[in-house]
Amino acid sequence: MADGGKADPKPKVRYMVFGCGSIGYNVIEELLKETDNIVVVDSDEKRVEDLKDHKYQAIAHDISDPNLFSDLPIPEIVFILSSNKEANLSAVALTKKVHPHAFCIARAVDLFSVDKLVEAGADVVLYPQQVVAKSAVHHMKTLIAARSAQRLYDLMESWTGTLGIITHKNPDPDAISSAMALCAIGQNATKGQLTCRIMYEGNVGHQENRAFVNLLDIQMERLTSEKLAECSHLALVDAVAPGINNDLDPSLKINIIIDHHSTEGVERQNKPDFIDIRPDSGATASIFAQYLQELDINVDSKIATALYYGIRADTREFRRNVTPNDLYNAAYLLPLSDSDLLDKIMSPSFSQETLEVMGNAIQSRKIKNGYLFSNVGFIRNRDAIPQAADMLLNLEGVTTALVYGITDSLIIISARNKDIRVHIGNVLKEAFGEFGDAGGHGTMAAASIPLNYFSLVRDKEELLGMIIDPILNRFTKIVGIEDNGDKNEV
Repeated sequence: MADGGKADPKPKVRYMVFGCGSIGYNVIEELLKETDNIVVVDSDEKRVEDLKDHKYQAIAHDISDPNLFSDLPIPEIVFILSSNKEANLSAVALTKKVHPHAFCIARAVDLFSVDKLVEAGADVVLYPQQVVAKSAVHHMKTLIAARSAQRLYDLMESWTGTLGIITHKNPDPDAISSAMALCAIGQNATKGQLTCRIMYEGNVGHQENRAFVNLLDIQMERLTSEKLAECSHLALVDAVAPGINNDLDPSLKINIIIDHHSTEGVERQNKPDFIDIRPDSGATASIFAQYLQELDINVDSKIATALYYGIRADTREFRRNVTPNDLYNAAYLLPLSDSDLLDKIMSPSFSQETLEVMGNAIQSRKIKNGYLFSNVGFIRNRDAIPQAADMLLNLEGVTTALVYGITDSLIIISARNKDIRVHIGNVLKEAFGEFGDAGGHGTMAAASIPLNYFSLVRDKEELLGMIIDPILNRFTKIVGIEDNGDKNEV
């Protein structure tokens, strides 16, 4: 007893480990790298004596005993790792009852135990077989990525002349930053002997994309057949093949293709020398960030800023189609980026036309069973359409937004989706793929339909009104929208 007749307060311990079999022992060895403030509890008395002989704080006790904590210190974090599932379940329940503020990590002996341990109060449940499987797959993907990076480097090492790096049509920051990174890899691999030229079709219309190109002073050229002929090597980034989301001849020989879009239904007439397509990646820029790390190439602030923004933009601020690998690559790039430039890129002024298109999208919206459709009429800046779709998806009651407009030569459709039952990229591909380019991800997709015979018609908005209904009917049939229950808003 202490002075005044009060009981001595119980001591505290950082870690308490229940069960010291092979898993428990390895956890202890890992924890010792941080601290020796660890107490081990195991029912096997011989094992406990062995631990004590090795200077561990160990106590022999049945972890399913209701009085388990009566003579134990107060733990901050408890690992419950025995091979007895009933004992583990009892220890979790007792831990949360006696020490509700302690963090509790428990081992599940089988899959049926996982939910029970969670219900009992475990903060984290580990099923060792699942942990090993995930670790094996992770290491496999890391190994493949490392070898892919080295194969790319080895391929380019002997190149001379000019590498033409082609982005998809109307390039975005993901495509542009990927082209910049490929330039850096080519320059490093050839010791500066390779000339790299970034080429594109269409326009850079989105105000953030224009700010991105201007502020980073990115040198890009409009693609022409003459410039194409000047290149001794060709690469395609952020596009799966020539002729898909670009106007290249499908038979054109491309040496390098790197992308993160689905290859379902894609046929190539010529096999590239190097191809790396990862549909599970949130951005092509993320693939290039991994290349640079694997190849140990110094990244200057301009390229780091571009790649970081490319990942951020294509994953919509890390909220859409993002993977742990994307977050890891973004974390690698952020300290190397120019924060002032990033702030300027992300705070550009809206053009008057963009605001007008958004206003038209709001005024013409029609909602049917959670699907929003909006006709914005004739446009010059096609990048305003996906911006309008992003905005309208936030309306209450809307699960999918489809915004469409018309240019001099194309009908442009942009879709955004938050209904997990619908893969909007596949829907657009099925609905519009036979008419033009269409496809995308589960949450974002686009389609462009050439006007062909109608390109000379002057009144584009009237033309759009004439031909859009049968086109959209294909979409509504695929997603199964019924005729009843319509709800139109103006």
